[in-house]
Amino acid sequence: MSPAPPPPPKAPTASAERLQSLDAYRGLIMVTLSFGGFGLAATARNHLKAAPDSGFWSAVLGQFDHAEWVGGGFWDLIQPSFMFMVGVSMAYSYVTRQREGHSWARMFGHACWRAVVLIALGIFLTSNSARSTNWSFMNVLSQIGLAYPFLFLLWGRSPRVHATTAAGLLLGTWALYLAFSGPGIDPAKGAANLGVPAAWTQQHLAGVAPAWHKNANVGHAIDTHLLNALPRREPFVFNAGGYQTINFIPSLATMLFGLMCGELLRSGRAPTRKLTLLVLAGIGGIAGGLLWSSLGCPIIKRLWSPSWALVSTGWCCLILATLYGVIDIRRWRAWAFPLLVVGMNSIAVYCMEMTLKSWTAKNLQTHLGENIFKILGADVAPMVQSTMVGFVFWLVCWWMYRRKIFLRI
Repeated sequence: MSPAPPPPPKAPTASAERLQSLDAYRGLIMVTLSFGGFGLAATARNHLKAAPDSGFWSAVLGQFDHAEWVGGGFWDLIQPSFMFMVGVSMAYSYVTRQREGHSWARMFGHACWRAVVLIALGIFLTSNSARSTNWSFMNVLSQIGLAYPFLFLLWGRSPRVHATTAAGLLLGTWALYLAFSGPGIDPAKGAANLGVPAAWTQQHLAGVAPAWHKNANVGHAIDTHLLNALPRREPFVFNAGGYQTINFIPSLATMLFGLMCGELLRSGRAPTRKLTLLVLAGIGGIAGGLLWSSLGCPIIKRLWSPSWALVSTGWCCLILATLYGVIDIRRWRAWAFPLLVVGMNSIAVYCMEMTLKSWTAKNLQTHLGENIFKILGADVAPMVQSTMVGFVFWLVCWWMYRRKIFLRI
């Protein structure tokens, strides 16, 4: 039997105008990504070679590079922001389809089709320049695709159902990792065959329970069976970054939290009340994640540990709250136009960033000179290069925006 469709979501009494803060948030993340973090991570490494004790450049590197294992900075919030915004968007998009007369079955079919396209696009982009198809589901688009139909099945349900389901997903993930717990990685020897050297282990896994060790956990065990069951030129042994396919399960909780926030913003509550609740949710998520971490569930983005899901969602709520307060409440919008241009064509700019970055940089050097990226000095060349390449992508999005060309899936 197919699941019973939920009752139609209550129509908001507030204005149904487009949530521009969400477009700006999407644009902020996509500008950060398409501009390569403005090359700040590579620039910081260049400066740290000359001044290893620089607190400033160490802080910059910590915010614009992925955490090696435990912890995280702004750069680690890019994928959670994607997942969170998918949930916020769903609160609006399927209500619109419903008002246009789409049946529940038709909308569910659309959700499943969208999931397939996202998974396929993720695999295609991951396989870019590879000799054969790289059957991997760790890319953010594939992760969204794996979770999307389940998120739709929760659309229109009550806040209690949403909260209970999210709690079940996170507690279930926590239990799954602990139930599989083995000896982990030996800190004295490491596990070179799994891409985990001894020095890395001693630096990044000290004090981390074996259940959460890189490439020695339940997610890795599942992937060694799942990914090797698919056609491959070479057997799957490990993921270099320690990412796992089953990350989509706790990621679904992140998307569900986004759906809850979207329903809040779509509701008829007073705007200031919505803002207050978003801020409280953000503070609560961060506090809850830190508390769970102190109880033995480390904050690890690469595994999407339950504590990371809470902490990252908390930050997503605070970012959205800030933009909502500035753009949709105070209506200070002109400054956000560069973000909106990219945010309304996020799929297009993401594909450009994944496939055309090196090609664009090469052509900039061809036409502007081999040393164009060193005009401010070799140390900041990565920043100049990333900014120029990102600006080219922004111009493409601006051209599409002016002609009302918006790629949708």
